[in-house]
Amino acid sequence: MTTRAEENLLDWLRDAHAMEEQAEKMLTKTAERLENYPELKARIQQHIEETRRQAQMVRGCIERLGGDTSAVKDATAKMMAMAQGMSGMFVSDEVVKASLASYAFEHMEIASYRALIAAAELCGDVETQRVCEQILPEEEAMANWLAERLPGTVQKFLARDETPDTTAKH
Repeated sequence: MTTRAEENLLDWLRDAHAMEEQAEKMLTKTAERLENYPELKARIQQHIEETRRQAQMVRGCIERLGGDTSAVKDATAKMMAMAQGMSGMFVSDEVVKASLASYAFEHMEIASYRALIAAAELCGDVETQRVCEQILPEEEAMANWLAERLPGTVQKFLARDETPDTTAKH
């Protein structure tokens, strides 16, 4: 018999899987368009690989618990990421907006994994707790990296934006 806590844990793992699917799409679209910010592009590409691995790890937890990922949640998350990715084409400061969005998204992921750790601990699911504790520092590292470089990204954007015949937005 499954407890309500275990049902919630499984549902939240499905949410986390959809979140990672959304992150992968969002980051991929951003990286594809970045031309003038090579350090940011490289770090995003690194995090895309981390994100793919995280999605697989979360999927493993879901399957181990006898569940499967939610096609609806995954599809919705991917559509949201596509819309966000396309919105960058219509703003003049795409790199700044993408940096802000990525920073905020990383913090949502951090909060989600902290909640999953607490739920897994209460449910006695040591493996899910271990997996989430392994993912959490990667999300924190990406958020910290973005925070540390945001002022430089903004300043580089502003300098490029003031230079005639120079693309600043991406």
